[in-house]
Amino acid sequence: MANEMMNRFAVDPFFDRLARRFFSPTEWDANSMNIDDLKTDIKETDKDYMLKVDVPGVDKKNIHLAYSNGDLSLNIDQAQAAEKKDEQGRVIASERSHGVMSRTYELPGVDRDHISAKIDNGVLNIILPKAAESKDNGSQIEIQ
Repeated sequence: MANEMMNRFAVDPFFDRLARRFFSPTEWDANSMNIDDLKTDIKETDKDYMLKVDVPGVDKKNIHLAYSNGDLSLNIDQAQAAEKKDEQGRVIASERSHGVMSRTYELPGVDRDHISAKIDNGVLNIILPKAAESKDNGSQIEIQ
């Protein structure tokens, strides 16, 4: 049942990735990110919500967090470039990609002024303390 809720678009991630790699196999595929890469664990306690989001290889300057109207928005804007050279050092292939990923988590009743976020070994840890009433101004959240 949980899989049905998470897979609202009726796409089987295994077969989707298999088909993409079969019809367009590239080394670049292994380095690119897609929405499946934003694996998230959410834990709720009486005091707060704790999120752990896998963001391997993503610099914190490319991650944007915002909390507004009970929703935590996570946006990643990542650019990658790679070059392959031959034995003489001449470039034989140059590839670039740019991707944007975003997710929104519905987490109501959060004290906006005390949300904290930090990256540790490719994992974005976000703590959202609960509050009876919060002043929601929709501003950006700084990642430490």
